Amino acid sequence: MKITEITMHRMNMRMKNPFTTSFGTEQDREFIILEAKDEDGTIGWGECVTSESPLYIEEFTKAAWVMLEEYLIPLTLNREINHPDELTDLFEPFKRNNLAKAAIDAAAWDIYAKQQGISLAEAIGGCRTEIEVGVSLGIEDDMERLLQNIKEKTAEGYKRIKVKIKPGKDVEVVREIRENFPDIPLMVDANSAYTLDDMETLKKLDPYNLMMIEQPLTAGDLIDHAELQKHIKTPICLDESIHSYEDARQAIQIGSGKIINMKVGRVGGITTMKRIHELCKEANIPMWCGGMLESGVGRAHNIAITSLSAFTLPGDTAASSRYWDEDIIEPEVTVKDGMVQVPASPGIGYEVNREKLAKYTVQKETFK
Repeated sequence: MKITEITMHRMNMRMKNPFTTSFGTEQDREFIILEAKDEDGTIGWGECVTSESPLYIEEFTKAAWVMLEEYLIPLTLNREINHPDELTDLFEPFKRNNLAKAAIDAAAWDIYAKQQGISLAEAIGGCRTEIEVGVSLGIEDDMERLLQNIKEKTAEGYKRIKVKIKPGKDVEVVREIRENFPDIPLMVDANSAYTLDDMETLKKLDPYNLMMIEQPLTAGDLIDHAELQKHIKTPICLDESIHSYEDARQAIQIGSGKIINMKVGRVGGITTMKRIHELCKEANIPMWCGGMLESGVGRAHNIAITSLSAFTLPGDTAASSRYWDEDIIEPEVTVKDGMVQVPASPGIGYEVNREKLAKYTVQKETFK
């Protein structure tokens, strides 16, 4: 392929409800939709899953825009590319900035799959026609509201409930949930809110039969997670600690956790994700696909990714209507009995509604 034109759309979309984690509350999502056009006119879509502030990781929307505009887009335009895998090596000299890299990578993979006349899932080696999905619930001040949310989501058929926790809103929250829902598949996500000094608190979660505790300690850490895992029975799932193949390899080697949450943006794209997938498959490390409050474009890529064989646990790819009054894709992502169908049509399998795209675009720039 030869990508001859790239358009960046800086988006601002308001979620239905505020979403609270240990590092803050978000309701207005600011991110970038990247539209790439090949010389034959094929269009591919990618999503740069940043936020307005560098809270989850160091990248944020304005910085990613500059990275794309000044470095990654000029390097990509009008270059002969035999396969999307080549972009990983092309971008390798630039340190981190993985969310920006992944946006171009995603659009290139969409183009590639469309040119081959196959779905993105098939292009990356997926083996499922439908995927199990769970739902992620933010921290709530009102316990009754949280319990009601869990009741609604389990009734809708979601295969797993994830609840955000932080110091002071952890053991008591889980105890209350288990008293009301003793048998649901339940996990908690700490978003790096704890340290080894909190080990006794984290041990108190062991009796509640949790699927996992996600990223309890510092983002990027492997050593302290390995120490913590020795002392708690609940499996640790790594998220913000895995930014590369080497991170995953080292984590597995020293026992930093027993599960990996894969976010393609966090590792820089589908090519690196595939390498980590093969590593986890060989080591019998279960994987699942995490969410970044994506619009339909990023959600479509997540569906394709979850079709890979090592993604054995329900991911965070909830229905579009879970977060948005209206999404920017057609049809919107829907969930039935906790399952999402993997599109069989070429590319990501969804069409971007340009009217809705324009409605939520606050900045737009085209590069040729």
